[in-house]
Amino acid sequence: MSTSSSSFSEPRPPQGWPSYGSPTQDAQADTLPMLAPAEAVRDFADWHRQRGHACARVDPLGLSARADDRMLRPQLFGLYPHQALSTDDAERHGVTHVAALDERLKAIYCGDLTLDCSAVRDAGRAAWCFDTFEQDMAASLETGPDQGALLDRLVAAQAWEELVGERHPHGKRFSLEGCESLIPLVHQLLAGAAQQGVDQVVLGAPHRGRVNLLVNVLGLPAQEVLEHFAGQEPAGWPQDLVYHLGRRHTVETAQGAVDVTLAFNPSHLQSVFPVVSGMVHAARAAQGPGTQGDAGAMLLALHGDAAFAGQGVVMETLHLTRHPGYHIGGTVHIVINNQVGFTAAHAMDGVQHRYCTDVARMVDAPVLRVNAEAADQLGRAAAFALAYRARFQADVLIDLVGYRRHGHSEHDVQELTRPQMAHRTLARPGVVQACVERLVRAGVASREALMQRVARARAAALAGWGGPVPQHPDGGGARQAAPAQLPTRANPPTPGQLQAWLRSMVALPDDFRPHAQVEALRQRWQRAAADETAPVDWCLAENLAYASLLAAGVPVRISGMDVQRGTFFHRHAVWHDQASLRTHVPLLQLGAGAAGLTVVNSPLAEEAVLGFEYGRSVLDTRTLALWEAQFGDFVNEAQVYLDQYLSSGEAKWGQTAALGVLLPHGYEGNGPEHSTGYLSRFLLLCGDDNLRVVCPSTAVQWFHLLRQQALDPVRKPLIALTPKGSLYAEAASHGELQALSRGGFAPLLGDDRGQPAEQVHRVVLSSGKLHYDLARGREELQAHEVALWRLEQLYPFPRLTLTALLAAHPQVKELVWAQEEHLNQGAWSGIRDELTQACRARGIRVRCVSRVANAAGATASVHLHRREQRELVLGALSSAGV
Repeated sequence: MSTSSSSFSEPRPPQGWPSYGSPTQDAQADTLPMLAPAEAVRDFADWHRQRGHACARVDPLGLSARADDRMLRPQLFGLYPHQALSTDDAERHGVTHVAALDERLKAIYCGDLTLDCSAVRDAGRAAWCFDTFEQDMAASLETGPDQGALLDRLVAAQAWEELVGERHPHGKRFSLEGCESLIPLVHQLLAGAAQQGVDQVVLGAPHRGRVNLLVNVLGLPAQEVLEHFAGQEPAGWPQDLVYHLGRRHTVETAQGAVDVTLAFNPSHLQSVFPVVSGMVHAARAAQGPGTQGDAGAMLLALHGDAAFAGQGVVMETLHLTRHPGYHIGGTVHIVINNQVGFTAAHAMDGVQHRYCTDVARMVDAPVLRVNAEAADQLGRAAAFALAYRARFQADVLIDLVGYRRHGHSEHDVQELTRPQMAHRTLARPGVVQACVERLVRAGVASREALMQRVARARAAALAGWGGPVPQHPDGGGARQAAPAQLPTRANPPTPGQLQAWLRSMVALPDDFRPHAQVEALRQRWQRAAADETAPVDWCLAENLAYASLLAAGVPVRISGMDVQRGTFFHRHAVWHDQASLRTHVPLLQLGAGAAGLTVVNSPLAEEAVLGFEYGRSVLDTRTLALWEAQFGDFVNEAQVYLDQYLSSGEAKWGQTAALGVLLPHGYEGNGPEHSTGYLSRFLLLCGDDNLRVVCPSTAVQWFHLLRQQALDPVRKPLIALTPKGSLYAEAASHGELQALSRGGFAPLLGDDRGQPAEQVHRVVLSSGKLHYDLARGREELQAHEVALWRLEQLYPFPRLTLTALLAAHPQVKELVWAQEEHLNQGAWSGIRDELTQACRARGIRVRCVSRVANAAGATASVHLHRREQRELVLGALSSAGV
């Protein structure tokens, strides 16, 4: 059954809408026309397409509000059961009379599976949805298993929950009972994806059902999981809860093999959504530009109903993945709809048109709602979802409406808070029994034969789970890319190479008119291309670092708000013609053989973007990936990814990433929200060599740091407190072109004044731009006995370098740590023990000079900032302190 696109229109209220007490068909039979009016037939069908989902029987508990299906009676449209359809209408709908049309439309839109296209604003796309949905999807795409295989998968899903519940009744497993249909639904989606040519599927999932998914889809040996519930620790088991774990596994389907990766996921449920989106983006990029459409890699995102509706990162990610630079070809979403969030009811309301999926209306996504006890409808839902994604490269949702048989984590007593729902869930016979009854009614087999099959399937599943734990040929963890093969040209480039790249970068297309500020920058670059002693500021150092990496075959990706120009006009990676829409990207002019460069301005979001870039860096180990906050404190919006992923992902899951997080940082009298990257908070996250936290003070250091992050075979996240406006304009922080060809990043810089070591009695150690205020203060005070050292890397702390430097200055009596941040917001609490330990053996006094502890942060008064800064400098350089 199908409709043509031209047949779709917004439904109109029928003319002369009668009351529900209309005369019966028999009373009017003699006066009604025998042929149904075409306009009435069209309106009748379109009202089912637009309103039928509100009347559908998708809630197995029967608790949610449904719209009154009497509004879809044919009589209200001037139609009556005995009327014949016109030849065109009969051909279009596949039936000959109104009664048959009524029955068919009700079966399609008001049954156990329905389609809600109310969010789809494009009329052509909506027409395609209705045309496709009204066809026999399972038969046309042949993605669904036979009924026997479907029943077997349901038996295995249910049997697993029963087994764990019996053996470990107090174990927290986030049972799938009530939504066991998820398991065959995922299998059918994987099979359909394989048929479309998808060879990689990245899977994001919440806690509920994850263990069942790991065992029954991803092949995790059951004995390992049972040992976990028994309190044992299998060898090689990641340091996290079983319902947080990920896994990579090749799933064999009738349509071919699919490489499936279930990503690790902490308790911040929806936080994994942008992470897996980034993983898919990396996988698609690795497959090359030829993998378009439905082939290549695909995201299958599973969500809990309450989390999907309630956590803002969902909306950020839905928007993000439609943005240039983040597009992933559409996502197939499954909402595991328990109709309850923790203890609060979360039922749908067809009367009010309120659903947990409503947040997806922002991306015009169609929603398939399916009764979780109607397993025979899963194939149809899966086929439609895959076809929609393949055709439109857009998101589509399957709302699997079921229930939660037990409490939130099997420890809850749900009768305390949801008594009616609890009583109904406990009275349900279960999805296997429901499937058997439906198959009996459909005449597939007798009840006796089906129950015998259920018994055999259960026995087979239990026998398989009782075997020994095998080795993991495909790896027990989630997808983790192989370490990158570093380029052979890892040494610093020569001045000649740097100048050659600069000449290519400054060459403009004909008639290209850059902004005056960019033209001045271009002229400075031209001078540097001709003179290796020319000054190199931060902008040039950064661009040349990227040039050296791209020329060596290392791709570069920079993401964040304003990164094309840089928030402080410090990058200028993209130049804009002032008379047209043309752009010029200097780093794309390096010639044949250069690696790819992506510099993409993100939407106004931090949380989803940082999660996306983290996930991307997990898979893409070759690219130098950088995310830059507009101001350092904006990283607050993405704190979950700092705490649960970047800082701890390797320790919990063995999952490494080398994402660089660039946080503009520094006090300048611009107020508390535009000053600090919360250095103290990052140092609290450091342990067991998990992060690199740096605060470089020179352009040359910045050049070497970026190259080190890209080329280091030990992959660690980088937290770089990047200097702000005053430091970019600080001439003393600039270097010469030839300095870029020497050495590397130094975690600790000694005094560059060159005074004899025996004359140094006090050392003032600082990081970032404060060093230059201290240097000017030293000259003003003529404090020749003071050496100014710079701690460029705060973690891992350069213990041996500091010890050696102190040993080379035997007359030092005091080491002062000076920070412009307030006492509670700078590095002091994170490095105090290291400084004390290094100085104790020599009897060197250690003290800290900073702004006093403060709850708000930096002042918004430039005058007050300057006064505080001067007091801080004088206190650090004097022997008495402040």
